[in-house]
Amino acid sequence: MTQFPLAAYLHIPFCKRRCYYCDFPISVLGDKPNNKNSPSVEEYVTVLCQEIKLTPVPEKPLETVFFGGGTPSLLPVHQLERILSTITQHFGISSTAEISMEIDPATFTLPELKGYENIGINRFSLGVQAFQPELLEICGRSHSLKDIFSAIDFIHQVGISNFSLDLISGLPNQTLEQWQDSLEKVKQIAPNHISCYDLVIEPVTAFGRKYQPGEKPLPTDELTAQMYKMAQNMLTSSGYQHYEISNYAQPGYQCRHNRVYWENKPYYGLGMGAASYVFSQRFTRPRTRREYYAWVESGCKIDVPENTVNDNLLDTLMLGLRLAEGLSLSHLSQQFGEETVKEILTCLQPYFNQGWVELNNENLRLSDPDGFLFSNTVLARLFQWFEA
Repeated sequence: MTQFPLAAYLHIPFCKRRCYYCDFPISVLGDKPNNKNSPSVEEYVTVLCQEIKLTPVPEKPLETVFFGGGTPSLLPVHQLERILSTITQHFGISSTAEISMEIDPATFTLPELKGYENIGINRFSLGVQAFQPELLEICGRSHSLKDIFSAIDFIHQVGISNFSLDLISGLPNQTLEQWQDSLEKVKQIAPNHISCYDLVIEPVTAFGRKYQPGEKPLPTDELTAQMYKMAQNMLTSSGYQHYEISNYAQPGYQCRHNRVYWENKPYYGLGMGAASYVFSQRFTRPRTRREYYAWVESGCKIDVPENTVNDNLLDTLMLGLRLAEGLSLSHLSQQFGEETVKEILTCLQPYFNQGWVELNNENLRLSDPDGFLFSNTVLARLFQWFEA
């Protein structure tokens, strides 16, 4: 494994408001028209650039860069350009790099989108989540249905050739008919990439305080499983590859950056609350701006133990089994030994019998859709087996 990462994630924490399902480390700017020019935005960019400059320089230029959040499209073009310039000067960026940016409807104009593309962003991920006004309101989203179609119109006007669209299933009061309607609309829009996430109720969120998993108005497990299978059927029959549990892509448009995570390769995580995996150390930065600024000011010290061999094994299994192709048994054997591979196959024998786990050309993988649906059960058994 390459010790130095070839991928960097940059966390842009600003949002107009906090969505009711969100537990990410963010800072709420509000809906003011001039919020992109807020002093707090400029201050954050300055500190983020300082962290970049204090980070060890990799052996090779970066192959992927990902601006996530938060809402990166709440940054003005010149601030994003400043960050990219700092990355280029410090790390270097390959001429063939994938440079992704999350954008939300109603947070950017047509000239700004052109500006983002002009500075080098070549992949955009649009946070839609739902196509029903009532579900957008339930989620606490800051955009309307009209805003979604305006954003998509901007994307087409600019001529962006690589864009993804996000949807969430399992929302409060969401019906199978609504989910089907959202999927039909996505098929008509025809993005290169689609992410379909199942709602996870986190305790610290507004949803976590209001709803209990498995209870109304949340859909039942049976209904969310139907939603999952519907997405898998509708999208794969429309030419999308179901290449990861929650992700679909037209041929040639898989997210290269996210594959770094799933292949358990090292990556830089930069910015407030960002997680990194460098030199076998997993480290999450402070989740508030004040603590993050203090951490950068003190020199960005990362003082955590290296992953053990067992940690690496479980991470490799947990992440790699998310991919449609799964894990190569020969690679697992080279990395962890033949005896460990035998143990894995013995542990998973009940799920081979159930059809959730399968071997395909010496690749260990979860079946689609049933294995993916029960991935947590499969992984829980692996963790119990190897942590005992």
